[in-house]
Amino acid sequence: MPNPWTGKGNPYTRDEVRARLQATLDRNETIIAAGAGTGISAKFIEKGGADLLIIYNSGRFRMSGHGSTAGMMAYGDANAVAMEIGEFEVLPTIEEIPVICGVHATDPRRRMWHWLLKVKEMGFSGVNNFPTHCIIDGHFRKVLEETGMPFEKEVEMVSIASKMDLFSVVYVAKPEEAAAMAKAGADAIIAHVGTTVGGSIGVTGAVCSMEDAAARCQEIFEAGRAVHKDVFLLSHGGPINTPEDATRINQLTDAQGFVGASSLERMGVEESLTALTRKFKEIPVDRT
Repeated sequence: MPNPWTGKGNPYTRDEVRARLQATLDRNETIIAAGAGTGISAKFIEKGGADLLIIYNSGRFRMSGHGSTAGMMAYGDANAVAMEIGEFEVLPTIEEIPVICGVHATDPRRRMWHWLLKVKEMGFSGVNNFPTHCIIDGHFRKVLEETGMPFEKEVEMVSIASKMDLFSVVYVAKPEEAAAMAKAGADAIIAHVGTTVGGSIGVTGAVCSMEDAAARCQEIFEAGRAVHKDVFLLSHGGPINTPEDATRINQLTDAQGFVGASSLERMGVEESLTALTRKFKEIPVDRT
């Protein structure tokens, strides 16, 4: 059942979140999960019919006019920021949509089991692994792996969350990461194919083609499903920016849905505020 104290809304059990997503698919609808960095974004994303809200630190940077990648940098406590957005902006604002907390699992200062208990107590219905090291590669990724901050910490976090009856929707960038997350009990796998294109602060050249994105998504999906046949499959990032793009990925792969952060929250604000302001500027003042 929903919140046992109010009879409505978060927190949901893991099975309840899964049942809601399955009901979406049973209606032949695409699962839409959305990142939200402010309460007003969350409120109207829910009104638009999204299935999940994911709260993580990049949302605050994004809605402050900065690139989402700022959330990967040492510009604050990612775990504390996500908790703060959830407690004071999103959870008090939304009605029934399940809210997921972004967890920086590789933070060496946190006892992860202890932090996840706080996440659960706050009323979140699940977890997401962000900031995530899956989108870091090359020499720096190797340094992180060798100095006690590997991607495996994110896998361990999901395993603990599963034991705590928290739903988990996770970012992965490689098939082997998808398999590891599925084995740990992840409920939904997000194929992350890069930072989103478009708008004023999206990437321009650091992006793959749509065909490459589809191929990478499918490899990830197949690896996850080989371990856990009931895992939900979602796409995110790179060239997948519009409803048409997400539709194309659904057609080319086994994707069952899409995770929109910049493509929903930021692009929606950029486009609507620009257009609305221009409309106001067209108001005539000529009194002659």
